[in-house]
Amino acid sequence: MYDSTCHIAQEIAEKIQERNRCQRNGENSTKLNVTIRSLLQNLKVKIDQLKDLLLRAISTRQITQLEGDRRQNLVDDLLTRQRQLQASYKNDGTEPDVIRSSLMTGGVKRGVTNPWLLEETEETSGLGFGEIRQQQQRIIQEQDAGLDALSSVLSRQKQMGQEIGNELEEQNEIIDDLTNLVANTDDKLRSQTRHVKMVDKKSTSCGMLVVIVLLLIAIAVVAVWPTH
Repeated sequence: MYDSTCHIAQEIAEKIQERNRCQRNGENSTKLNVTIRSLLQNLKVKIDQLKDLLLRAISTRQITQLEGDRRQNLVDDLLTRQRQLQASYKNDGTEPDVIRSSLMTGGVKRGVTNPWLLEETEETSGLGFGEIRQQQQRIIQEQDAGLDALSSVLSRQKQMGQEIGNELEEQNEIIDDLTNLVANTDDKLRSQTRHVKMVDKKSTSCGMLVVIVLLLIAIAVVAVWPTH
């Protein structure tokens, strides 16, 4: 289908050249204009079909992303050539030789993204090829400026993300240190509690021993104390 579409575009270019030649020679070109309009409509239908088929192939993963990009470039090439042919047809035989040469040779090289790509609008309808190219270049420059601004915003967001990540790492380290400190403190409290219990137990036993000794001394004193 792509080859067939390219053949239609080539035929349109030849018909436009033939019409322009007839107009310069003062011959009737009405029939050629009707034929060119019909071919241009057919070309548009073919390109729309190619776009739909490509979109379906990409969405269903029938082809790889690399192959999808290659085919998209081919479709973009056809879209550009369609606009060139449309502009050349509307110029009514006054287009420069360089435009006719570009149409006959297929425009830009296949497989290379066209920097002049722009969807046909009412603003571009009726403009010459040079005017369309200037308009498209201006739009591309504006898009580049927007992409630069977006790139700057993304860079700042990336930097902020890295700073937040570093801060989170530091906070995690602090939390780990606090966890270890709490665990060590808890171990020390348990150890001190056990020590206090042992001391208290020993103190109680020692007190009872002192009382017993004092009682024995008192009994001994009473036993040896002379009676009267």
